[in-house]
Amino acid sequence: MYSDGQNKAYSGQGNFVGNFVAFAAMFILFIGAIYVLSFWTLENAWWPGIACLVMAALAFLIPQHVLGRSNSHETERSAAVAVRAKR
Repeated sequence: MYSDGQNKAYSGQGNFVGNFVAFAAMFILFIGAIYVLSFWTLENAWWPGIACLVMAALAFLIPQHVLGRSNSHETERSAAVAVRAKR
């Protein structure tokens, strides 16, 4: 893959700041989910439990489904495989 006339060895090369910001945001969200559990009492279990579940799910699902791009170029890969198969 070429970008600005230079060969990029892998898709994450040169994106340290963006990757670090995304990691920091998701890590803070996960730590927040754990912190919400400190408000858990026997009388008040629903809201901290629901908040923890939602925040932890977002901390794992956002990187996997929104930020993850492992299958975004499926048609390009299948076309490349088809071309190689004809050779």
